[in-house]
Amino acid sequence: MTTHTDTPATVEYAPEQPARLEWAKHAPEVYQAMVRLETAARKGLDHKLYELVKIRASQINHCAFCLDMHTKDALAAGESVERIVQLSAWDESRHFYTAKEVAALELTEAVTVLTEGFVPDEVYDNAAKHFEEAELAQVIAAITVINAWNRFGVTCRMAPGHYRPGQYK
Repeated sequence: MTTHTDTPATVEYAPEQPARLEWAKHAPEVYQAMVRLETAARKGLDHKLYELVKIRASQINHCAFCLDMHTKDALAAGESVERIVQLSAWDESRHFYTAKEVAALELTEAVTVLTEGFVPDEVYDNAAKHFEEAELAQVIAAITVINAWNRFGVTCRMAPGHYRPGQYK
């Protein structure tokens, strides 16, 4: 029986699916390169903005492991539950976010989805209005890196629920 610590022991949940592949164990050089890329991508970015971008991309990509990680890290960094909850509907709840955060979220969606095969000029131009070029380059890097992590997470079916804030830092 699978139970969660914050619920009565009588509640039974679906069993946790095991990971398909422990990819980091089998490709340690790739994993270490990703960690270095992640470290480089977050430099100079506001931590809360960084986590909002990570959460939003992970929502779009359905990466439960990354959602678990980045919501916990955002909460540990002082982000509000309300803003995290509203993030999946940020476009309808823009009043929870700054104009800079909205620009980053728009850019996150455009880079993550790429349905038109490119990032629309108006999305890029709006982001460029809110970020200096160096910071914009870092935001684009952060979006790109979380999308790569998401692909590892969903492909290998990494299980959420076990991450502790700051565990991989």
